[in-house]
Amino acid sequence: MRTIALVKRICIQMVRDKRTLALMMVAPLVILTLLHYLLSADSASPKLGIYGAEESLIEQIKGKDIEVVLYDKLTNTKQMISKDNLDGILQIEGDSIHLTLTNDQPSSSKILQTKVSQAISVENAKTKANNLNKFVQDIQSKLPNIPVKMDQLNTPEIETAYIYGSGDTTFFDQLSPILVGFFVFFFVFLISGIGLLRERTTGTLDRLMATPIQRRDIVFGYLIGYGLFAIVQTLIVVLYSVKVLDIMLIGSLWNVVLINLSLALVALLLGILLSAFANSEFQMMQFIPIAIIPQVFFAGILPIEGMPAWMQIIAKCMPMYYGGNALVDVMYKGLGIESIKNDLFVLLGFAFIFIVLNILALKKYRKI
Repeated sequence: MRTIALVKRICIQMVRDKRTLALMMVAPLVILTLLHYLLSADSASPKLGIYGAEESLIEQIKGKDIEVVLYDKLTNTKQMISKDNLDGILQIEGDSIHLTLTNDQPSSSKILQTKVSQAISVENAKTKANNLNKFVQDIQSKLPNIPVKMDQLNTPEIETAYIYGSGDTTFFDQLSPILVGFFVFFFVFLISGIGLLRERTTGTLDRLMATPIQRRDIVFGYLIGYGLFAIVQTLIVVLYSVKVLDIMLIGSLWNVVLINLSLALVALLLGILLSAFANSEFQMMQFIPIAIIPQVFFAGILPIEGMPAWMQIIAKCMPMYYGGNALVDVMYKGLGIESIKNDLFVLLGFAFIFIVLNILALKKYRKI
């Protein structure tokens, strides 16, 4: 009977806790839906510039689901790739074949390189067959024992160059900058949210609200107080990642610190905001599947270009989308502050919005 009574009490408690029920029933469906669309989305076709190739080879490359852009002349390869948003350029001059890959996503670049090599091999095999047929015809009409120049039938080598990284670059080299930003974002969110929640549950916030202090002063006070620890935590994570784990860093370390501090600021304000709607640490943890896990999906780990249009809109509403993009630009591509300034401005915009929402959220405790 005692066991039945305990089960009854737990069932009644769970039914009354609508938020927990919603988390258990709805959150897994939301995450599974996101994963379904993310993993089943068609990947965007790579875009390859071509100069000096035969028409038959171009058709072979198009048959590999590669979008082709033809050029009559080449000037600055890197600028042309950036201007036309190419994944690479294939340059053929006589027997010389040169392939330049952007390599901003190593896994996609290796797939493109494989497809181009396959197309060239198929075309070269056809050329060999044609040459062999001509040779047989010639040998039948001439004297026997004529030597064959086998070097004419050899497969040409492809010289490959990379705009970012090298042939040894792995997917983790492009992934690691995003993980650095995500861990900063996640732990700052968690610590700030639970920290402010403890202030409420112990009555500290209620006593503070009883004083003449204004709501915005409370928000900025908590922001600065927790922000000091968030700065220390961010510096430790960044320096440990770069100096101890030896994660790839091509650009400036200070730009990496600046981006992660911006992410920490947004995470801090988001944690403070959501803690206003939680009554316990358990309820605060319930926000993680909704507010934090989707950040991973849209941070750049999975290609955004291959997602449905509506998911690309959602991605651009996530702070980690801009933070991950900026970190990859600096740590992997070696770009400077001019290239990431727009991402930083957007992160500051998120911070401003969350400050306003935090001030409004305090109205539930005091209406002045």
